[in-house]
Amino acid sequence: MAFVQLHIFSEALGMQTEVYVVMPQKSADGEIGIKGGADDKKYKCLYLLHGLSDDHTIWLRRTSIERYAQERGICVVMPFGAKSFYTDMKYGSKYYTYIAKELPKIITEFFNVSDKREDNFIAGLSMGGYGALKIGLKECERFCAAAGLSSVADIENELKTLFRDTAIPIVGEELEVPKEENLFYLAEKQNTNPLKPRIFMGVGTEDFLYEDNLKLKAKFEELDYDYTYRESPGAHSWAFWDEYIQYVLDWML
Repeated sequence: MAFVQLHIFSEALGMQTEVYVVMPQKSADGEIGIKGGADDKKYKCLYLLHGLSDDHTIWLRRTSIERYAQERGICVVMPFGAKSFYTDMKYGSKYYTYIAKELPKIITEFFNVSDKREDNFIAGLSMGGYGALKIGLKECERFCAAAGLSSVADIENELKTLFRDTAIPIVGEELEVPKEENLFYLAEKQNTNPLKPRIFMGVGTEDFLYEDNLKLKAKFEELDYDYTYRESPGAHSWAFWDEYIQYVLDWML
C-alpha cells in the first residue's frame, strides 16, 4: 500500500492545502500481514471526510483504513475540510466547491483512479457524515453512493444549538441555513432523479446525534432510495467508526 501526502494548490480555496491518499500496491510480496487487492484496472475511489474537531490525518491515526483499503483494492482520499461543514462559507473558504468539484479532477489527474460515476464514493463521520451525504445528494453525476456515520443529520437545528460558534462563519450572524444545505430538503429534491446515490447511514444508540439520525432515517425510508441503515450499541467514538467503516466498504463495493 502506498501512502501519499499530497500538497496541492486549490483554486477554490485560493491557497495550498494537503490531502492524504492511500493507494493499493499491485505487488507487495514479502510485506508482512497484508493481503493484496490491487489489479490492473483504474481504481475505485472513496473520498473520506473528517469530523469537526479533526483534520485529514485522523482516519489514518484512529482506524485501520489503510489496511482495509489494501484488502479491497481501492484508493482512499482524505482531504482537509476545516470547520466548514463542507460548505462554501459566508465568511471563509469554498470547501464545498473544493472537495465536491475541484478535488476529484485533481485526483484523477495525478493518480490511476477511475472517473466513472460507478467507481466513485463518498463517506464521513459526524460533520463529515453530513458533508458526505450532502455532497452525494448534490453531486449525483459524480458519486454513486454516499455514507454517513454518526452524522450531523439536522443541520438547521444543530448549527443553532450544538454548534452556534462554528455556525456564524458558515452561514452568517442570523444563522439562516440555506435549504440547499439541508439533508431533508435534498433527499426530497433528488428523490425522482434516476442518478440519486445509494445511501448508507450508521449510528450508535448512545450517540448524542442518535435521535436526529432517526429523523433522517425516517425521511429516506418514506422516499424511493436504495437505502441501508445500521445501528448498534456505541457512542460518538473511534471504536465505533473503525468498526463501521468496514461495513461501509463492504456495502459500497
